[in-house]
Amino acid sequence: MKRHLNSTLVYVLLTIAAALILYPVIYTFFMAVMSPEEASAYPPSFFPHSFHMDNFTEVFEIVPIAAFIGNTFLISGLTMIGQLITASLAAYAFAKMEFKGKNFIFSMFVATMMIPWEVTIIPNYLTVRSWNWLDTYQGLTVPFLATAFGTFLLRQFFLQLPKELFEAARMDGCGHVRYFLFHVLPLSRPALGTLAVYSFLNMYNSYLWPLLITNSENMRTVQIGISMLEFQESTSWNLVFAGTALVILPSLLLLIFGLKQLVRGMAAGALKG
Repeated sequence: MKRHLNSTLVYVLLTIAAALILYPVIYTFFMAVMSPEEASAYPPSFFPHSFHMDNFTEVFEIVPIAAFIGNTFLISGLTMIGQLITASLAAYAFAKMEFKGKNFIFSMFVATMMIPWEVTIIPNYLTVRSWNWLDTYQGLTVPFLATAFGTFLLRQFFLQLPKELFEAARMDGCGHVRYFLFHVLPLSRPALGTLAVYSFLNMYNSYLWPLLITNSENMRTVQIGISMLEFQESTSWNLVFAGTALVILPSLLLLIFGLKQLVRGMAAGALKG
């Protein structure tokens, strides 16, 4: 009886904690369907008393949110593919190949994870500007095509692959390139999926770099597009939250469908240091 009571109490506490964590997301969708008067009322309403679905239509009329979402998907997709290629190649070299100074180079490589992105943003901006890449897709994507975190994550996963597998492949005349393409990559789908979801969401939610290097409206991303719904004279919060709901919906769906892969990859990478 006492054990059953403890389990019930734990589930109740977990349910309350989950509701508190999820409520900001749910409240965003509630605000997105409120009328302008209800969204600006004080004290605020926690639940909508009416549903105004035309808020979403009005957002599309005010700002080209579809073009912004398309831009963001393109940039996030290119960055994700680039990080998968560079990180997997570097991780394989650190995990499966022997060369002089490997451990030292890897330590320096991982140490770059300690450097905040804000420290490097000015040198990166000056470099991109000197190459005339301002307001271009290459300026938005190239600085993010390599990631130390992705290399570290994949290396930890590659280290778990048995050495006997590589030795057997070598006996069949398989070199590093063939072993990497036809054995390591297919066996590493959980880790690759984790890195894909992480890099896509990270780029999808970036704000400062696109704001810094883009000037024209057709190059803007969704995070900047949301700020265009706020006007100097007044702010229609129902429209701002409708735009926010449209923006977070793709990333929420990606997180929901990729959460299992994300957890599996993180857990697998943490098993061996």
